Amino acid sequence: MLELVSLQPVDYLVVGHAAVDITPAGMQLGGTVSYSSLTARALGMRVGIVTAVGEGAPLQALDGITIVNIPSEHSTTFENIKTENGRRQVLHHQAAPITLEHIPQVWRSAPIIHLAPIARELDLSLPEKLAGSLLGITPQGWMRTWDENGQVAATAWENKDQALRYAGAVVMSVEDINRDLELAEEMAHHTRILCMTEGELGSVLHWNGDRRRFRAPVMHEVDATGAGDIFAAAFFVRLYSTRDPWEAARFATQLAARSVARIGLNGIPTSAEIEECLMEVLQ
Repeated sequence: MLELVSLQPVDYLVVGHAAVDITPAGMQLGGTVSYSSLTARALGMRVGIVTAVGEGAPLQALDGITIVNIPSEHSTTFENIKTENGRRQVLHHQAAPITLEHIPQVWRSAPIIHLAPIARELDLSLPEKLAGSLLGITPQGWMRTWDENGQVAATAWENKDQALRYAGAVVMSVEDINRDLELAEEMAHHTRILCMTEGELGSVLHWNGDRRRFRAPVMHEVDATGAGDIFAAAFFVRLYSTRDPWEAARFATQLAARSVARIGLNGIPTSAEIEECLMEVLQ
């Protein structure tokens, strides 16, 4: 656990479990926390992470980012298995839960706070208690459940009404809601900004009763893992700096699309890609 008295303020705080993913190539670091924090840093943010991982988690990729880690017997560990009927996900271990008390006081007023649950690890009251900044939420982990064998399935978003009320912006995938576009419309009416990512099709942004689609450029896809997390961080950062949701969605769509051309955390945006995407949206 980091000595909290030494902490400095951050621009972008992300809260949630960093994951250990079991892949054919071995154990790899994953989870929204990992992809979004590295993306925010690439965009010039001072980043802080509050997470819970077990001993031996491969955190080397996050070197240079300040991490407050809650001691945990295990890291949250996922395995994604490809089948004829699509991806089957198994949760092998779940790390310790995260509550408000785990978040350092100096970080609770960060300009951007990103709640990023992946395995129901965040206290359901956090959206209300951290609503003073631009509060970005990627609710995927509140929409998962699992059985005694760890088989992951979709479930209802338990704290949906409260979280939507306090969020500055919500980003989720259409897969998170089983492509239920009526549900997306309903949620859009109860929150300030809702952005739905649709993989290679791009994204759809709901704001002020309006709805706009942003097409993604065609890329040669090698690995789409983390693309939605890269999108979310880029969207939150650009929204904070411009206060323009349309421009933020256009930028995030362009940047996330480029990430699928590389494997895993190698898809984190480069400086050249960031500049290229900024030029695209500002033309």
